[in-house]
Amino acid sequence: MQNVLGLILAGGQGTRLGILTEKIPKPAVQFGGKYRLIDFTLSNCVNSGIYRIGVLTQYRPHLLNKHIGIGKPWDLDRKGGGVTILQPYSTLAGSVWYKGTADAVYQNIEFVDEYEPNYIVVLSGDHIYSMDYSEFLYYHISKGAVATIACMEVPLNEANRFGIMVTDLDNRIMEFQEKPEEPKSDLASLGIYVFTWDFIKEALIEDAKDESSEHDFGKNVIPKILTTKRVYAFPFEGYWRDVGTIQSYWETNLELTRPIPPFNLYDPNWRFYTRSEEMQPAYISNERTVRNSIVSEGCEIYGHIDNSVISQGVTVGEGSIIKNSVIMTKVVIGNDVVIEDAIIAENSIVKDRCKIGVGHFAESKYDRKVYDSHITVIGMDSIIEEDCQLGKNVVVGNDKTILKGTQIESGGFCI
Repeated sequence: MQNVLGLILAGGQGTRLGILTEKIPKPAVQFGGKYRLIDFTLSNCVNSGIYRIGVLTQYRPHLLNKHIGIGKPWDLDRKGGGVTILQPYSTLAGSVWYKGTADAVYQNIEFVDEYEPNYIVVLSGDHIYSMDYSEFLYYHISKGAVATIACMEVPLNEANRFGIMVTDLDNRIMEFQEKPEEPKSDLASLGIYVFTWDFIKEALIEDAKDESSEHDFGKNVIPKILTTKRVYAFPFEGYWRDVGTIQSYWETNLELTRPIPPFNLYDPNWRFYTRSEEMQPAYISNERTVRNSIVSEGCEIYGHIDNSVISQGVTVGEGSIIKNSVIMTKVVIGNDVVIEDAIIAENSIVKDRCKIGVGHFAESKYDRKVYDSHITVIGMDSIIEEDCQLGKNVVVGNDKTILKGTQIESGGFCI
């Protein structure tokens, strides 16, 4: 893998996650009690033997940059390798944001050329999966391909959400459909690519000259290079999730609480690494119940937890009940609080006798495209004062204070 460079696209806002990505980019969103989304892609790289990595950031990158640092948690602080944060930069012609996924790589051609790789692996920084990229690369080489796309079968009624591949019997891609209304196949692109560098470099230069292009791999570059007849699909049969909506993010977190979770965080041969604060062991008081849940280090639990993910440094007061919820780092929950079907972002405070996620579902009065489920979402650094009641599908923005005794009916909001 010495002639391979990894490029992680981590600049997206992730608008479908609503307030969870209002202050941070999607790859920086917390997941699974102690991780951030980008940790899984970075860990896959080092587990696969890829130690030369560029992370392409754009939207509100400060927290993500701090989290990655020089890459020490992933053993990337080494000579002959390492991780580099790549942000849009100014030139004599002015500063230009990344226009699309292909343009992001195009703007960093000089960085890639410094390493003189034979191949590049282009990855998204906001998916949950484990993949050995070395197997992916060997498949690419064995096919004599110029580009290989990781794909998996999806239900045909969901295929219009993805880029769809039509292949021959040898997995050579014959046709590419970008989010088609009438898909011809159920083989979906995962947004994970291997490219032969010399070839894709020229393709990116040509795409940059095309004023009609959106400069995106899926929409523009991949369809154009299919004419080479050397673009292949790599069938992936493992676990992969795009946690791009409130519903999918909540569901994928809670899948981890199953007795045998579909995504294995505990494989000693394929570990996932992160940068997190060193905390004391979790404490659970006498006669309190924790069932089918993840409770991370630094927590103090004096209430009842059921089917939930409790992140680092969370405090749950006496008599409080948390069900089917994701509670992020350093949230403080008071006494006699009831929380159901909720996501509470980091550093928030829920004071005594509050009820969150109670009642019946109602459509959102704020943004029905984003908040379209029964899940109540509270943004980071928010304060819910005593005796408040928030129904289902309620959204509370970041840095908000809900005054004592306030009631927000289902579908309501405080932004």
